[in-house]
Amino acid sequence: MPEKPEVITVARSLKEKILNKKITDVKVLWDNIIATPKDEFIKNIKNQTIKDITTRGKFLVFVLDKDVLLIHLRMEGKFTFRKKEDEISKHEHVIFSLDNEEEMRFHDVRKFGKMYLFKKSEVYKVKPLVELGYEYDSSLLTKDYLFQKLSSKRLPIKTVLLDQSIISGIGNIYDDEILFRSNISPFRKANEVTLDECDKIIKNTKITLDKAIELGGTTIKSFTSSEGVHGKFQNELLVHGKKKELCPVCKNPIINTKINGRGTYYCKNCQK
Repeated sequence: MPEKPEVITVARSLKEKILNKKITDVKVLWDNIIATPKDEFIKNIKNQTIKDITTRGKFLVFVLDKDVLLIHLRMEGKFTFRKKEDEISKHEHVIFSLDNEEEMRFHDVRKFGKMYLFKKSEVYKVKPLVELGYEYDSSLLTKDYLFQKLSSKRLPIKTVLLDQSIISGIGNIYDDEILFRSNISPFRKANEVTLDECDKIIKNTKITLDKAIELGGTTIKSFTSSEGVHGKFQNELLVHGKKKELCPVCKNPIINTKINGRGTYYCKNCQK
């Protein structure tokens, strides 16, 4: 699933192509992708211009004239650009016609992606955005804040860092990398993590995600930010996905296991 760096990369690539373009029409070919009432979604989004594209957590945020379009890519959502006369593939489920005679098509093999349309005045006051925690680079994300959030959590720290209501945008890949850089075992109970370790987690979250954003995210399995655009951060990963490889620090084997159903990579020696 795309995490914060990948979503930022998608936003940047889309911004280059469709900023200030008007949405002249929308076709919805798979209704479940539209999380708000479909008929209202189609009616209200027509003839609005794309003024900006940003992110909040793992959501793409399209700022329009009157409304805000939120898109969550989920597992495999991505965008393709086609001419109106081009054949529609079986995995292109929502088609936005633009005033430059192109179509921006939402391509999603698993059909898990979600789209919402809200008034600008309410988008940050209702679900899903109201439920999100601080962004990884927010000045409000302090060691004291994180320590307080972890203090009541008896789940493994690996699991708790995936909770989007605490820090928004961290997913499974970067979770492993952050804990490795912080020398914290993914099995540690969150309420046992110290204040100093919270400081380490925050610093390493910023280091890891900033570098991933600089390199265009991580291209793993089926994720690309758009056609022909591939991230390079997978070349910088220290533990995640390193099956049968050695720890880059101590040269002991990297362990591949599962914690609450999530694939987890760590070094037993470096992460006590």
